[in-house]
Amino acid sequence: MKMNTKTILVVDDEPRTRQGIKQMLELWAAGRYTVETADNGVEAGRRLGQERVHLLITDVRMPEVSGLDLIRSLKGDTRRPVVIVISGYAEFHYVQEALQLGAVNYLLKPLDKQELLRVVEDALRREEEEQRREKLEKLVDPKLLEIDPEQAGMGEPVKEALAYVEQHLQESFSMAEIAGRIHLNASYFSVLFKEQTGVSFSEYVSRLRIQRAKEMLLHTRLSIAEIGERVGYRTDKYFIKVFKSLEAVSPSRYRQQYTKGPDEIQ
Repeated sequence: MKMNTKTILVVDDEPRTRQGIKQMLELWAAGRYTVETADNGVEAGRRLGQERVHLLITDVRMPEVSGLDLIRSLKGDTRRPVVIVISGYAEFHYVQEALQLGAVNYLLKPLDKQELLRVVEDALRREEEEQRREKLEKLVDPKLLEIDPEQAGMGEPVKEALAYVEQHLQESFSMAEIAGRIHLNASYFSVLFKEQTGVSFSEYVSRLRIQRAKEMLLHTRLSIAEIGERVGYRTDKYFIKVFKSLEAVSPSRYRQQYTKGPDEIQ
């Protein structure tokens, strides 16, 4: 598989159909995608288990392992490709089952070149949107999403604290200092903050700092130490420790996982 290109796998036991699709897609792709083929479901299943495939185009009826079997085997796979199925008019009930299993579109034989390209382009757009959505979900801390300053029941002192932390995240501050700024006793502020946000003040600050760090890891080329400093950590050692406690991986590993070639969030 070529580096920095997405892979399309065409699976069909009819050589003319398989090679015809490959040739049309390679001409259209002009190097933007790698187009591979498999002549049976067994070989396709092996490839799907070993390498990343972004778009699977498969005949629904094949000996041993059918296209439907392939789609079923992808259930729960975090690297599941988008799927287009191919069938004859007499096999349309298989198409309906394939769509229920998660295929995004279908093509009927004999294949029309313009229809093939239209369906493939649409499927690849869906794949890109899905990848972007998944990455954004991994980027955003769900606990932070639950904290809304506009929600009913959140008082002005906690809102002021949230705003201050947001604006001074790079600085060093303590809960007692924040409580003093909003004229509250530190112990009372601690209880109030957790009651209205669902997390302790220290956990909120850590999560927000790591959230900002994740954004910088994906969108900048700053070093780990520079990012740690920009989100309020005085040593990269402590920054890495907090990051790993919340994300289960180091900052450098996180950056490697989520910034790979064409899948990088822009």
